[in-house]
Amino acid sequence: MKNFSIRLGCWVFAFGLLPSGLAESANAVATPTVPTPDLGVSLLRVVGALVLVLGLFLGGVWIFRNWQRLTARRGATRKLDVMEVRPLGGRQAIYVVGYEQERFLLASSPAGVNFLTHLPSAAGGEGDVPEVKPVIPFSQALAQVLQGK
Repeated sequence: MKNFSIRLGCWVFAFGLLPSGLAESANAVATPTVPTPDLGVSLLRVVGALVLVLGLFLGGVWIFRNWQRLTARRGATRKLDVMEVRPLGGRQAIYVVGYEQERFLLASSPAGVNFLTHLPSAAGGEGDVPEVKPVIPFSQALAQVLQGK
């Protein structure tokens, strides 16, 4: 019987069958007034949250794209290094590339990369200087090749 009276009271209250004075006092207790936040403060919070989320997203993208660069600095010293580049015009260039203590002269063109010569080591000792061959004119070199055949 107790359950029935509670259910009946809920239905009476829900459908507004109570006398007007009793219903108004019940509504006043049931719905407390909540102050609404200021529009400026709400807008500032939304914009701040948007800036924070965009900053986190862009920071994550930057870390993802530069991960190898960040991990390479912590590792061992680099063994391969491009020491100097000189463009020769168009899409051709000449490179001095160092690997550990060795240095090489490379040429790049649209056809590919070519090894030109081995350079003295980066330490630069006297024994590392390559032997210089005398330059002969083209006509003499051609004559020597033709006599050999």
